[in-house]
Amino acid sequence: MRRVGIVLAGLLATTSAAAAEEVPPSVAREARSVPGLSAPGEIVIDRAGIPHIYAASARDGFFLQGYAVARDRLWQIDLWRKRGLGRLSASFGPAYVAQDRASRMLLYRGDMGKEWAAYPAAAKGWTEAFVAGINAFVGEVEAGKQPLPIEFSATGSRPERWTADDVVRIRSNALASNLASEVDRARALCGGDVKYEPLRSPLEPAHKVTVPKGLDPCSIPQDVLAEYLLGTGDVRFDGKVLAMVPRDLEVQEGSNNWVIAPSRSTTGRAIMANDPHRAHSVPNLRYLSHIDTPELKIAGAGEPALPGMSLGHNEDAAWALTIFAIDQQDLVVNPKGAGLTEVSETIEVKGEAPRTVVLKFSADGPIIHEDAASGRSFALRATWNQPGASAYFNAAWAFTAKSWDDFRVAQRHWGAPPLNLLYADKGGTIGWAAAGFVPKRAAGDGLLPVPAGKAYGWNGLLDGALMPAIKDPVEGWFATANQYNVPQGYPHLLGLEWSNPSRMDRISEVISAKPRFGIAESMALQNDVTSPIARRVVRLLDGIEGRNDAEKGALALLRGWNGELGAGSAAATLYEIWARRYLPVSAVKAIVPEPAWLGFGQAALLGVVQTLESGALLGKDPGAVRRAILLDSLGLAWAEAARLMGPDAADWRWGRLHTADFRPALPIAGREADRRVGPLPIGGGSSTPNAASWGADFALVSGPSVRVVMDVGAWDNSVAINTPGQSGDPASPHYRDLFARWAGGGYVPFVWSRARVLQEAERIIAVTPGN
Repeated sequence: MRRVGIVLAGLLATTSAAAAEEVPPSVAREARSVPGLSAPGEIVIDRAGIPHIYAASARDGFFLQGYAVARDRLWQIDLWRKRGLGRLSASFGPAYVAQDRASRMLLYRGDMGKEWAAYPAAAKGWTEAFVAGINAFVGEVEAGKQPLPIEFSATGSRPERWTADDVVRIRSNALASNLASEVDRARALCGGDVKYEPLRSPLEPAHKVTVPKGLDPCSIPQDVLAEYLLGTGDVRFDGKVLAMVPRDLEVQEGSNNWVIAPSRSTTGRAIMANDPHRAHSVPNLRYLSHIDTPELKIAGAGEPALPGMSLGHNEDAAWALTIFAIDQQDLVVNPKGAGLTEVSETIEVKGEAPRTVVLKFSADGPIIHEDAASGRSFALRATWNQPGASAYFNAAWAFTAKSWDDFRVAQRHWGAPPLNLLYADKGGTIGWAAAGFVPKRAAGDGLLPVPAGKAYGWNGLLDGALMPAIKDPVEGWFATANQYNVPQGYPHLLGLEWSNPSRMDRISEVISAKPRFGIAESMALQNDVTSPIARRVVRLLDGIEGRNDAEKGALALLRGWNGELGAGSAAATLYEIWARRYLPVSAVKAIVPEPAWLGFGQAALLGVVQTLESGALLGKDPGAVRRAILLDSLGLAWAEAARLMGPDAADWRWGRLHTADFRPALPIAGREADRRVGPLPIGGGSSTPNAASWGADFALVSGPSVRVVMDVGAWDNSVAINTPGQSGDPASPHYRDLFARWAGGGYVPFVWSRARVLQEAERIIAVTPGN
């Protein structure tokens, strides 16, 4: 906490008003003439690489934002667009035809007039301006005025021009759920027993799984989601085919946010904090920016391919987001001979003649799999097919929100992804609202695939005004971390599959313990690596004695441990190996009959803990079974830790295994060293507020790439951090400059006023209209 406080003091240091208006002499200046701009403007790049955009109109503000994004992230956003629209083959050749076909199945194919009508009236014009800014920079690249990013040269490709429709038609980034878990559950129930579902995947609230009438769980092919995963997956350049591998239930892409009322804050103003968690990459998914025009002033973080920002603030109010687990998908099983609509499309292929592909659709949606053996086809029914479901695009409603009522308008329009939205304004009002399209199912609960037909169809969407919301909570704060938080007695089914509550438990524990909570405390909590579920797991060891030296050593290391997954912790090393790799497997083998193991898959850690705590499913001697599960798995974990780091546990460090090591998806011979970022040791895990999920080699795979803490109304006090940097250009000083600071829990100023922006300035780009 002391270190965070020192950082904060430095960020909030003030100077005289006269000095604040001065531009430091070290600031670089340049001038550019850009066709498409209506009036002179300015892009001030601060020392963290954040663009602060000053323009004569909102239209020009979004134009310059698009220009700035293209300056920093051209390869990233161009690849996003080509992947989403199914245009990879045109740039990279025939190896990508299958992915292009899959992506095109998932595009919005409805009426574009209705699509734009679902957003604020100004949104289309803003988006047209944004893509015009991107295209203006692309034009400069084409004219040789700006360098072509090295990825284009390495692939022999070129950036393409954008249209506004491109931005909203792409739906494959919508983070809808729960298609994969429906398939997992069907496989588990094929030859398995529904009574083991609480171990495999606990539901909230408690709910009995029922197989829909007419569905045979064994009829779901193992590769039924292959095309869906291809269409929603990243672009690979290593020549590998996307593999159908079991999901790791403990690798989570969630988020944290909290809002503190003035009555509970250290400043007397509301405090808003948000750290979205997604897969890490270089450059990462989010981009910080600030737009200042006479008619619109906004700042925050968003996806670089979208205008504006998905989380942030305007002059009067702030908003923040995390995923809220509305079930927005169903896998629909069509019988043999079902009537399907066919659409032929032409895919351009680099170096070859264009190819014609056939896309198939049913009344429910795109056909994502056809089973030749049975003649069945499988359709994706999803809310993202509806107008207004472009991912994060409805944040545009929040850009002009000045009151709780304005915020509720934004919430009611929100389509995808489903979110917990938090709100705070300068007047001191705070609140929470769930947001996202909710299908009204005629029958069933969305947990399993369903037969085609009216019996399990959808009857429209729930009115957004009926979504749960809380204004000015009596506790003086509200937080979310993807956990189950539907108010008791709420009458509508929204979803049953929620994240492990460990992160929320810790957030609640920390905020509740302090009478006042502010910016420094929020920074510390975003970097907190204590795991309540780890403490819960370790409590299961009470009263157990080891049978050999390995088990005794493991018990001695974990007993009394506080659950802190610090990078320097030996106990954290053992715990993470044990809880992720061995405890769930041991539980499944001891509880689930062997013939069902293959289909059952992985057990969720929360399900394992609840089962061991309750004794349910443990047979006539639950104590003996529990003891065997714990000790068998603990001994195996000790052995692996010793193999990885030596026999002396005093030498073990979680950060030796768990590192942040970011590498671009596109390898370029001779350029790997200057494009790689890391490695650095990292603490935490998927169950800590500082979420740090890891993969097969222990390396960090997902977590908070961006963190923002906002002092509502005193915006200059706000702080943020991005990683590894704002730029995707390895030659830029902002490619990796924030990486070490982010890994160490640091922040940079995220200022608002013109005076403070100029104090933080590194470069000022004066932009005038060109011919």
